Amino acid sequence: MKAVALTRYLPVSDPESFLDIDLPKPTASGRDLLVAIKAVSVNPVDAKVRAPKDQVEETPRILGWDASGVVEAVGPDVTLFKVGDEVYYAGDITRPGTNAEYQLVDERIVGNKPQSLSFAEAAALPLTTITAYEAFFDRLGIDRDGADKGQSVLIIGAGGGVGSIAIQLAKAAGLVVIATASRPETSSWVKELGADHVVNHRKPMVEQVRALGFQHVDHIAIFNDMRHWDTAVELIRPEGGIVTIDDTDLPMPMDGMKMKAASLHWEFMFARAMFQTPDMIEQHNLLSYVAAEIDAGRIRTTLDQVLSPINAETIRAAHALIETGRAKGKIVVEGF
Repeated sequence: MKAVALTRYLPVSDPESFLDIDLPKPTASGRDLLVAIKAVSVNPVDAKVRAPKDQVEETPRILGWDASGVVEAVGPDVTLFKVGDEVYYAGDITRPGTNAEYQLVDERIVGNKPQSLSFAEAAALPLTTITAYEAFFDRLGIDRDGADKGQSVLIIGAGGGVGSIAIQLAKAAGLVVIATASRPETSSWVKELGADHVVNHRKPMVEQVRALGFQHVDHIAIFNDMRHWDTAVELIRPEGGIVTIDDTDLPMPMDGMKMKAASLHWEFMFARAMFQTPDMIEQHNLLSYVAAEIDAGRIRTTLDQVLSPINAETIRAAHALIETGRAKGKIVVEGF
């Protein structure tokens, strides 16, 4: 099978940062599906894993944690899927990634592809969907079905991949969404996705949020970086919750959180697969739920750009776009 891999961790401008290689086609066993990949998307985690460092892989390493495709074969213990099923998933960071013609993936972290979407449109969704869904409904404990209707959520970094699906999930749950964006195009994007209010995270946010009439907000999701920690602590309501996904090494003073009896939650969508948690199948369930919501017209894909084909040159181009930090929605690479 064809694959895009690396052996050294180099700047994306280096033509050796990704290589086109051929590898044996894998064989499914246990609860694994063998998926013939049709499209993949590129996430900030891809660029972070590939970031330059003094490390050389003895065997080529395949990156990529988002895909859509067709089930080619199933292991003997598979019960959720059959050959020919169209699927989408983010995969497991401890296993070979999606940038290959075929991939093995545990059925418990795979969802049925939305029938109304193309493979490219579906590939834009899994990693960010799992991250946003788990952040809101598993970490913050927001009720997915509307019992918390009318509560407010501030989504910091709302124009990116995670934020783009998070806005829609929050609105579907009945929340009032305050989204942050810093450029005219991302402000328009988050409004189009359903945000009730937009504030600029490049300017003081406390004043902007309070000018909207919110002294505090019920929930805060930080989906860009922890430079906004002090702002989040100031704005979270007493006994509210903040969820975040990145920058564990930046300062996070806890005095204000203690004073408010507020909670901090970490979201890491690979945790369930990495540790084979007892509730690992919840990723299958949530992906299938979101697929049904998409097919019902209540949630839309967050796809912004499609590149083609899936090869080293195009994957390098996608990484370069991600590294600008200015992408809105998702970048997908389609077809071998």
